[in-house]
Amino acid sequence: MTSYRNSDPRPPIMQGAPPSLVPPRAGWDRPPWNRWSFQNIRQLLPTAEVWRGDGGVRDLPRAERDLDGLEVDAVGGGRTSLAGLLDDTYTDGFLVLKDGRIVYERYFNGMAPRSLHLSQSVAKSVTAAAAGALAGKGLLDVNAAVTDYIPELAGTAYRGARLQHLLDMTSGVAFDETYTDPYSDMGQLDVAAGWKPPPASTDPSFRWPRHVFEQILGLGRLERRHGELFAYRSIETEVLGFCMERAAGKRLPQIVSEEIWAPMGAEESACFTVDAAGSALADGGFNASLRDYGRLGLLYLENGGGVVPPSWVEATRNGNHAIFGPPYTESLPRGAYRNCWWIEDPARRAIYARGVFGQMIYVNWDYAMVAVKLSSWPDFLNTGFAVATQKALHVIGRHLA
Repeated sequence: MTSYRNSDPRPPIMQGAPPSLVPPRAGWDRPPWNRWSFQNIRQLLPTAEVWRGDGGVRDLPRAERDLDGLEVDAVGGGRTSLAGLLDDTYTDGFLVLKDGRIVYERYFNGMAPRSLHLSQSVAKSVTAAAAGALAGKGLLDVNAAVTDYIPELAGTAYRGARLQHLLDMTSGVAFDETYTDPYSDMGQLDVAAGWKPPPASTDPSFRWPRHVFEQILGLGRLERRHGELFAYRSIETEVLGFCMERAAGKRLPQIVSEEIWAPMGAEESACFTVDAAGSALADGGFNASLRDYGRLGLLYLENGGGVVPPSWVEATRNGNHAIFGPPYTESLPRGAYRNCWWIEDPARRAIYARGVFGQMIYVNWDYAMVAVKLSSWPDFLNTGFAVATQKALHVIGRHLA
C-alpha cells in the first residue's frame, strides 16, 4: 500500500472495532502506516512519561496571519502556495512563532493540538538541551571522557572519546546508519530499542542485542580518530543519554522533565519510547505536541530562556564546517553540526533540529522566528522535501519581518 497526502482519501487505518487495517509490527514506521502511527506511538510501543510538572503553562499569544496562499518554491521546481507545499510534503502539523507569538498554526491528517507526535531525531536535540542544563549546574562535564561516566566502555571503541564528541557526532566509532538494512547497526538498534522484531528470515546464529546498552557494549571498531570528522550516528546520543543518567542519578525521562519540560512551561506531558531494560530512546523516541516543540525552540531563540545556559546556546550556533561533508551538504551546503543541532550556515547561524520522515524545529534569530514541522513522509530522507521546506521558511521569515 502506498502513502497518501492530506488532500487524498484516507485509508481506514486503525478504524473500526476491531480495526481491519492494523500497522504491521515490522513496518509501522513505513508508509502508509506512519501517517497514523507517528501520532499514536503509545498504542504501539512501551513509553515513559516526560511529566510537564504542576507549574503554569507558558502562554503563546496569538497574532495570526493567513499564510496559506504565500508563494513558495515547489518540490522539484516551479511555484506553489505554502498550503500546497504542506500537502505535498505529508505534513501533520506546522507552527510558526514570531516574537514568541503564534502567527500560523495548522493541523492535518487527524492531528490536533493535544496530539503527541513522534519526532525521530529531533529527540537528539531535546536530549542535548537537557545535557546543557545539567552542564550549567555543574553536573555534567562535556570535556570529560565518556569512560569517566561509564567505565564499562573502556573495552569499546569509545575509549578516549569525550562527551563533546558525542554531542557533535565526531567520535571515530564505526556505526552503520543505513536505515533500510535490517542487519545494519541502525537496523539492530531498531530491534534493541524494541521498535522492531528481528526479521522473520533471521539467521538463527545471528545474535541480536537485547537492549540498547548491550548494543553499545558491542561497538568495538574505531574507523578514525575521535574528533576528526562529523558522521551522523544515532548511537552517539544513546551513549550521551546514559552518561547523563549516571551523572544525575536519574533516568532520562525524569531528567528531561525536570530540566527542560517543566521549567519551560510545557502544555502537555511528553513521552519517550523505552527498550526492554526501561531505557528511553534518546536518539529518536521522543513524542510531544506541536506547540511544545515550539516552546523548546523558543528556549534557544531566547538564548536559553533561563533554562539552558546562554553559553550553551551560543556554542550550539558555532560548528565546524571543515569537518562537515557529503552527503550532509546536499541539503545544507554550508552547514555544520553542534550539540545535536544542525547549523544552517556560518553567517546566519540559524539552527535546525531534524528527524527522518520530515520532523523539524527551525530557530532563526534574524527573523525572531521559530517554526516546527511534523510530518510522515513516505521516505526516511528526501532532499527535495527538505530543501523546499527550508526555502519556504526563509520566505515566511522575510514575509513576517
